[in-house]
Amino acid sequence: MNKKRVLIVTQEMKPYLVLSEMARIANQLPVHLLNQGMEIRVLMPRFGSINERRHRLHEVVRLSGMNIIIDDDDFPLIIKVASLPGARLQVYFLDNEDFFKRKYDFTDEHQNFYDDNAERMIFFCKGALETVKKWGWPPDIIHCHGWMTSLVPMYIKTVYKKEPVFQNSKVVYSVYNNAFEGSLAKSFNTKALIHKDIKDADFEYFKKGDFAGLNKGGITHSDAVIIGDQNLDKTLKTFMKTQKNKPVLDYVNGEEFPGVYQEFYQSLTKK
Repeated sequence: MNKKRVLIVTQEMKPYLVLSEMARIANQLPVHLLNQGMEIRVLMPRFGSINERRHRLHEVVRLSGMNIIIDDDDFPLIIKVASLPGARLQVYFLDNEDFFKRKYDFTDEHQNFYDDNAERMIFFCKGALETVKKWGWPPDIIHCHGWMTSLVPMYIKTVYKKEPVFQNSKVVYSVYNNAFEGSLAKSFNTKALIHKDIKDADFEYFKKGDFAGLNKGGITHSDAVIIGDQNLDKTLKTFMKTQKNKPVLDYVNGEEFPGVYQEFYQSLTKK
């Protein structure tokens, strides 16, 4: 599988943001794939808790300047980059002052879920795909990690399905046990529908805007699924079994997972 291109889209990554097992996996996986001779690019949100000076983030002027439209409102997309410590790998951060210039990640200082997490999620998912278009870099595998990335599979299968850069991409969705309380704001049900190509059936599982619903939506529109946490909610595991002919990789313990994931990718891209 040498020279294959893998895009990692994640809401966490060590050392920038560590909230769950996802951060470790999203760190070790691309390093392993890079060492195997693949082309790797990583996209994640530039949360305000990420120290730009410590991690040496700097703006990529040639990529910044796009506007991401959400429900007729324009939000400037700023793209920053940093080198992952100990690896010859660059991590790209999607930033916007309205959505990410705050001290905390998903909840405020009182542990209240941010009212605009729906818009932040839409901005990140749409921004990630627009960034890949601007790169002109067609990935063979797009691996999404976590509920904040769950719109990416649906957008690729609907709004972006005719984009040449995504024509041959296989979408893998990793599910983790990083649940949040409650649900996204009701505005999510209209703002997430960024194009007429998204039909009601496409959005069915997303409608509740809760943790289970977002993950079910991500699972439904992906080409394959990975269980990223050994303590994953049983209802999500049961739901995966209803997805006919969709490869599901069970949780891989310890340090063996990067090689197993690589083989899983290879099985999806065989012609």
